[in-house]
Amino acid sequence: MGDAIDLTGDGGVMKKIVRRAKADAVEPSDDLPLVDVHYEGTLADTGEVFDTTHEDNTIFSFEIGSGSVIRAWDVALRTMKVGEVAKITCKPEYAYGSAGSPPDIPADATLVFEVELVACRPRKGSSMSSVSEERARLDELKKQREMAAAVKEEEKKKREEAKAAAAARIQAKLDAKKGGGKGKGKSK
Repeated sequence: MGDAIDLTGDGGVMKKIVRRAKADAVEPSDDLPLVDVHYEGTLADTGEVFDTTHEDNTIFSFEIGSGSVIRAWDVALRTMKVGEVAKITCKPEYAYGSAGSPPDIPADATLVFEVELVACRPRKGSSMSSVSEERARLDELKKQREMAAAVKEEEKKKREEAKAAAAARIQAKLDAKKGGGKGKGKSK
């Protein structure tokens, strides 16, 4: 959608917006440090997916700035708004460095994440009302993801049916050529 933005000034974390958020969308802040994301991580060298929330339709939640994720995520998510999807390219020093994260991520790997910021929210106490509100919120997010997955599955099914129909047409043409090319429906 746009050019890549160097978020660290040294090329360590590059961000390219895939889908912009609405203008009035909220963004993470000191008051809203908890974020929910949907993502897929790939190795830049091979394109191999090493982690994704797409397969099991889950949401990953963490607190920005708490050190619970790689540095690149803390840097990049601070610049995003709810609803935004961005491709984040992370040099090793902002990801897993020379240690990597075996067996999936080799040493000194550059990583590429496509990240959607689903929500950001304040820290909550553990009162019963906040727990039930959180459960309802997560249930709603899960329903939205399941609906999106169902639509993708239906589109995949339609593509497969179209491929099968095309293959059948090609086979019918080949069969007609084998039969002397005298047209369809030739009977003996």
